Amino acid sequence: MTFTLPAEWATQSMVQLTWPHRDTDWAERLPMVLPVFTEIAVAISRREDVLLVCHDAESESEARARVLDAGARPDRCHFARAPSNDSWARDHGPLTLRAPDGRRQLLDFGFNAWGLKFAADRDNLLTRRLHSAGAYGDLPLRTLGMILEGGSIDSDGAGTLLTTSACLLSPNRNPQWSREEISARLCEYLGVERIFWLESGHLEGDDTDAHIDTLARFCTLDTIAYQSCDDPDDSHFAPLQQMAAELASFPRADGGSYHLVPLPWPRARYDETGARLPLSYANFLIINGAVLLPTYDDPADALAAERLSAAFPDREIVPLPCLELARQHGSLHCVTMQIPA
Repeated sequence: MTFTLPAEWATQSMVQLTWPHRDTDWAERLPMVLPVFTEIAVAISRREDVLLVCHDAESESEARARVLDAGARPDRCHFARAPSNDSWARDHGPLTLRAPDGRRQLLDFGFNAWGLKFAADRDNLLTRRLHSAGAYGDLPLRTLGMILEGGSIDSDGAGTLLTTSACLLSPNRNPQWSREEISARLCEYLGVERIFWLESGHLEGDDTDAHIDTLARFCTLDTIAYQSCDDPDDSHFAPLQQMAAELASFPRADGGSYHLVPLPWPRARYDETGARLPLSYANFLIINGAVLLPTYDDPADALAAERLSAAFPDREIVPLPCLELARQHGSLHCVTMQIPA
């Protein structure tokens, strides 16, 4: 039986969040970031289950109190304990494959903190620990030696994968393999037939070496939304223009061209050290009946919602403030990982 990686718009059973705690890089800004995680958990619980992974008993008590007091549905909130280095569930969480008969399989790829940039010893073991504790029910788990983050790939659920060469070919991930060898393994492990490699596109302040979920995303089998830049004076302008041209050159499986949805460019924002924050509207999360849209207290927020609404006419667009997440160089999609139904 062939297992494949579903599209994010496939029906989901739950979304995983890894709760921030004082032993993470969030420590100094926990009072500011915990309300963001709380809002995300509440929004998910209104439509499907949410798994909150907590560092310890204290963290679980805090998470439980915050999300339930904020109005999350108690019957849809599940709590599990496992020590973590950080909260980027998109990259340390499992990828879930599905077979035509509905059977599912969890894949646990290696995680080395985006090419050995940070500590990852706890995060790399997190999926296995959660699986042993029964957090994923009776789903079988397959552990693989390949380094791969969930944010580095995007699937249309019909055999096509979107990624970037800057990330998957970076020397601190899988240096022993060529592009062709990595492609072959992705096709084998994820049940895909073709891979589109973007050669252009980046966000300043991004630690991931150009994760695809900050740049371009499948919305349907024939639609791709992407982060555009319309400011010729911005350093992102040329590479994102080139990225858009690459996307326009990719053929659909039926030979046609993709409908491309340019997402607006938010104004430049900086942290207290003067480093630019990697703001992207492409970092949205598709869940059952809705799309959770990261917003940045920016005039472009409304236009981003409008354009995504056109791309997802049957789903509610739910804006969630995520500027605080960007201070740690990520956003909404980065802190979540969906488990398909």
